Amino acid sequence: MSQRALRSMRHSGLWFIAVGCAAALTHFIVFTLARYVVWPEAANVAGFVVAFWVSFWGHRRLSFSDADLTLGQSLRRFAVTALAGFASNALFFSVCYRGLNWPPSGAWLAATALATVQTFLLSRFWAFRRREPIKRPS
Repeated sequence: MSQRALRSMRHSGLWFIAVGCAAALTHFIVFTLARYVVWPEAANVAGFVVAFWVSFWGHRRLSFSDADLTLGQSLRRFAVTALAGFASNALFFSVCYRGLNWPPSGAWLAATALATVQTFLLSRFWAFRRREPIKRPS
C-alpha cells in the first residue's frame, strides 16, 4: 500500500471516528429519551433513523469526501451498509437485553460497538469506495 493510500485511510479513519461518535451520541440521546415511552427495541429503531442522517452526511462530506460516486449512488450504498449494521445492532441488542438481561444502556453500547466495525469496513470498501488511479505503462 502506498504512503498516499495509508494517509488517506488514516484521514478517513479519524473522520469516521468523529462522525461515528456524533451519530452514536445522536442515536443514544434519541434511544434514551424514547425508551421511556416505547419498548427499548423501538427506541433503538428511532435512534437509528435519526442518527442515519447524521452519519450519512458526515461520512459523505468528511470521512469519505474523495469518493467518486454520485450522491444517489452513495446514499443507496450507505443505506444498505447502515441497514446491515443496524440489523447486527438490533439482533445483538436483543440478545444482550432480553436474553442476557443486560441493562438497556449496556446492551445498546455493546451492540453499537459491534455494528461500528462492520459499518466502517462496508463504508470504506464499498459504500464510499474510491477508484484506484489508472496506472499507465512507463
